[in-house]
This record gives sequence, C-alpha cells and structure tokens, in this order.
Amino acid sequence: MSTTTVTKSPVDAPDRAPAPPRRADAEGRIGLRANLRHIGALARRNALQIKQDPESMFDAVFMPIIFILLFVYVFGGAISGKGNNDAYVNYVAPGLMAMMGMNIAMAVGVGINDDFKKGVMDRFRTMPIARSSVLIAKIVVEIGRMLIATAILLGMSFLLGLTIHTSVLHLFAAIGLSMVFGASLMWIFILIGLTVKTAQAVQGMAMMVLMPLQFGSSIFAPTTTMPGWLETFTDYNPLSNLADAARNLINGGPVAHSVWMTLGWALAITVVTAPLAVSKFRKKT
Repeated sequence: MSTTTVTKSPVDAPDRAPAPPRRADAEGRIGLRANLRHIGALARRNALQIKQDPESMFDAVFMPIIFILLFVYVFGGAISGKGNNDAYVNYVAPGLMAMMGMNIAMAVGVGINDDFKKGVMDRFRTMPIARSSVLIAKIVVEIGRMLIATAILLGMSFLLGLTIHTSVLHLFAAIGLSMVFGASLMWIFILIGLTVKTAQAVQGMAMMVLMPLQFGSSIFAPTTTMPGWLETFTDYNPLSNLADAARNLINGGPVAHSVWMTLGWALAITVVTAPLAVSKFRKKT
C-alpha cells in the first residue's frame, strides 16, 4: 500500500491571526475636519460638565465683581485722589481684563490635573483622536468662561463710571486681545498641571507666577511711581503691555507698540509651550 503525501497549498493554510488595529496616535493621520469635530465634541462635554456643576463658575462670576469693587474703593482714592474714583475706574478696568485672563488660565491647569487623577484623560488617550484636540477643547471652553468674566467686569465697571472714549469697536478689540493672550497663558498652566502631581501644587506654582506678574505691572498703578529696577521689569512684563494696549484702546492713545508686543508675547508663549504640553499629555503616566 502506497502512501501519498499531501502538501498543503498556501490557499489551504490556516488564516493568520489578524493584525492588531493601529492606534491613531499620530495626529498627522487625522484630517482637519475630523480634528475640528473632535474638538467640538470634547468642548461640548466640558460645557456640560460646567452645567452639571454650576459652582465651577463661581470664580468667573464673582471674582470680577470683587476685584473691581475692591481696587476702585481701596486704591482709587490714593492713586487718583479722593472723589476721583471714576478716573481710576477707567485706568484699572482695562488692566483687570488682563488679570482675569491669568486667573481663569490658572483654573485650566488645576482642572487638567484633576481630570488625570480621576482617570478621564486616560480614557481620552485610548480613543482615535488627536491628542491636541483634548487640550484645545479645554481652552475653548475656558475662553468662554473668560468672556463671561470679562462681560461681568465691564458691566460692573460701567456702573462705577467707566466711559468709552474711543468706540465700541475699540472696546471689542481690547476684549479680543485679552482673549488671545489669555488663551496663550492657558498652555503654560496646562503644562504645569501635567507636570506636577497635585492640584495644590498647581495652585502653588501658579501663584508664584501670578503674583510678580500682576503686581509688578501697570495694571493697578502707573509704573512711573515705581523704583527704577521695578519700572524696568514692568517694561518687559507682558501683562503691562496687555494692560496698556487695552487701556489705550478704551481711553484713547497710541496702541501700536503695546498691541504688537502683546501679540508677540502670545505667539511666543504658544509656540513654546503648546508642543511641550501636547507631548507631556501623550507621555504622562
């Protein structure tokens, strides 16, 4: 009896196990339209979170009221003279627009850190979405909170005597400039939130950044009254440039230098910190 050896052809060979699906980690594979759709969906998710937790809006609603009342009635008489609070309102209100941006930006870093603690960000990183879309969606919603805070600040300022000496378009330009600079600052605080371990550490580091920049600027008082070394610091302080730009847009005066300096600072901060923040977001464990 003869035996025949049957050789299996490649067709008869058992199918190989399917290759594991590729993760869409590389943002270059995600088109612009899909990226925008992801940002919109994530922004909606963040906005719904605020709706479910209205207390998260307390800083955006009450900080502008407290700050404008506090600084006008505590410092207004000392700087502009007793009974001249109206003049100080026109000085400090544009500066406080810059301050609002920094305080809202600090909350972004705290929120990012808290989301990682809860495991929310780990779920996002398993999805086939651009990593930057998660962070950009966060910034989009925080810009909305910043707009609300600025609107409340200006509303209170008008009640206290703020007067627009230019035009409504100039006022909108000042608001837009504040939004652009505030958005750039959010990348700094996102990076801090992704780097340090706790929300308390984020707040501590943020205050170390905020305090010198806010009080070593032209937000609250003219820099000509400061010592020479501090006046030099305020000249290079981006908050001084933003405060001066917003102030001159509202009250009238030369704006080109301060506007371009503010936009330059915003661009430089974003170019440096945004890629670092996205990279840290990818690698954070």
